[in-house]
Amino acid sequence: MDLVAIEEIKRLKHRYFRTLDLKLWDEYADCLAADVSARYGTQAMGEPLHFDSRDAVVAYMAENLGPGIITVHIANHPEIDVDGDTATGSWAFEDTVIVPDLKVRIRGGGYYVDSYRRDPDGAWRIASTRYERIYEALTSLDDLPSFRLIANRWDAALEH
Repeated sequence: MDLVAIEEIKRLKHRYFRTLDLKLWDEYADCLAADVSARYGTQAMGEPLHFDSRDAVVAYMAENLGPGIITVHIANHPEIDVDGDTATGSWAFEDTVIVPDLKVRIRGGGYYVDSYRRDPDGAWRIASTRYERIYEALTSLDDLPSFRLIANRWDAALEH
């Protein structure tokens, strides 16, 4: 078992979520292989999203998950199998999306299934990624009269 590669892949997946949530698009892009196959989609989005390049994934995320949308992704329980310079992995995840302008919160969870490869520069990158939702729930923040967003990294009017 290649424990070093497994640890590097764990760090890669955590970096993928951190840079997505913090909207660090250049670092996020570096988590993905140039020819990544990404299959996303939720009930809230209405239709599956399929991308076949790093540029397409990053452009979509940067355009649709900008400062007006708050996201937090938590992934754990990795199961990673390494075979030389390729690997596969499964991750349990939970995510929260808050859209203040639309007064909605979306929470969900499921399992990611990824493949990874070590590129010529020696770095592991995500070669393919997809997930299967276990659940997704949409809540109107109007239904939660006590809900107040008191901190938002991207809203200068709120404390950080």
